[in-house]
Amino acid sequence: MGLGKLCGLFGKSRQAYYQQLCQQEKNDKQQMLILAQVIKIRQQLPGVGTGKLHHLLTDFLAEQQIKLGRDKLYDLLRENHLLRSKRRRRAKTTNSQHPFYKYANLIKELPVSYPNQLWVSDITYIRTGNDFSYLSLITDAYSHQIMGWALDTTLQTKGPLTTWQMAVKSLQKGKESLIHHSDRGIQYCSKEYIQLLCTNNICISMTNQGEPGENALAERINRTIKDEFNCRAFLSFDLAKAAITKSILAYNQLRPHASCDYLKPAQAHQQDGPLKKRWRKYEKKTLPIPTS
Repeated sequence: MGLGKLCGLFGKSRQAYYQQLCQQEKNDKQQMLILAQVIKIRQQLPGVGTGKLHHLLTDFLAEQQIKLGRDKLYDLLRENHLLRSKRRRRAKTTNSQHPFYKYANLIKELPVSYPNQLWVSDITYIRTGNDFSYLSLITDAYSHQIMGWALDTTLQTKGPLTTWQMAVKSLQKGKESLIHHSDRGIQYCSKEYIQLLCTNNICISMTNQGEPGENALAERINRTIKDEFNCRAFLSFDLAKAAITKSILAYNQLRPHASCDYLKPAQAHQQDGPLKKRWRKYEKKTLPIPTS
């Protein structure tokens, strides 16, 4: 049977058939371009989520004259097995059972509206060989920029002290109003660490007993570095340190934040005033309760 008769059976013309072929070929080409760009972005941001990927692709899509919504991008990534997988596992790095003084929480309902107003600190574990190393981070709550970090082989105070010394180098004006917030771990309550904060006229804030959610931003940064940048396990301490250094640089310079108007942390740190929140709130659907 000829193509013309076959098209006629379906009520289509030969022209419509060839137009459909051309459109399919165009769609396939566009999808290949998008996937190639996604792979390029993930060379530096290996675990970045679909929402941020869609934002990072904005200029590229405009240059290629491609219309692609976030949901379509999600479907494309799923079809090509490029959705990032999530791993949920935690190890205890906080020992709050110690005799040192615990400070009150100063940041409940505190509006953060400028850089260097509030820094949050935390420690997370990184597997290195058959052992663990411990990553200390200090993050600016306004811009989400990582201000200081250190990787150490123990949970002693040395790691947080090194992190603070790196972070404080970037601090020029306004440190008198800076608040340092952390959990009640022995490292942050130690005499050496508290003395260092007091010497620099830093206000000290800590979570309440049994309230890890009061340091949620710091824990979120930990998870981002470990999950999105594949910094969970390494063969050696040196490999871990090199990879984390590269990842933190990419995080600060390249990764947009929905909570910072999709600015990169280094960009947001140069701003002032409230930043637009760009995330979506999803309401949980509840099933109706059956009545008898």
